[in-house]
Amino acid sequence: MGYDPKLLYGNEQIRLDTHPSWIMMVRSVIYVTGAVIVGGVLLSVRPSGTLGTLIMYVAVALIVLALLHLGQRLIRWYSTNFVITTERCIYREGIVSKRGIEIPLDRINTIFFHQRLFERMFGAGTLHIESAGELGIQKFQDVRHPMDVQNLLYQAMEDNESRRYERMGESAATAAEHSAPVAAAAPLSVADELAKLVELRDAGHLTPTEFEQQKAALLGNDGPADPGPPIAPSL
Repeated sequence: MGYDPKLLYGNEQIRLDTHPSWIMMVRSVIYVTGAVIVGGVLLSVRPSGTLGTLIMYVAVALIVLALLHLGQRLIRWYSTNFVITTERCIYREGIVSKRGIEIPLDRINTIFFHQRLFERMFGAGTLHIESAGELGIQKFQDVRHPMDVQNLLYQAMEDNESRRYERMGESAATAAEHSAPVAAAAPLSVADELAKLVELRDAGHLTPTEFEQQKAALLGNDGPADPGPPIAPSL
């Protein structure tokens, strides 16, 4: 049973979805094998009478309990998912009673793993993830190829950090585009221009004549029109 894509957020994508290693079934297989051997021996040598009947019940009970334990472990294996997405590390287990852990990639501090010799033979191990906040260190047992999972987690964390910086850069660029027209669309008023002309005149940078010319140009009046030469009256 894979992780339900409906539980993903937005553009989040799954990078790894795996069940635990088959090593978690080894103990149950050993139990079943031992129960079958012991039960078979008891049934083959059981005496007749009440004692024989009791031994038969004990042998059958051993085999049934071992098979139930194997079934329980198989259901747990099937219902357990270790998932890495572009945003989170997720652990889910259970069908009726569910348990889950979700760790955002940007809150993970350290990842380390441990493999015993027997686990290395099966390509399994225990993964430890240290994160900021209340979760602390989380231990995930029977993880398939824990070294590869560790590398994938670090790569996912790096990609997530890069996307976060890209989003910050795009947000800053968008804000700059919206603010630039506002800054450019604030021309000085006529009163402000006249005040600047007065300051320049008082500071001696403009002569009274230049001041009057600039003032007339600003007000849209270049001064009184030249009447030109007088027109002689017609006879």
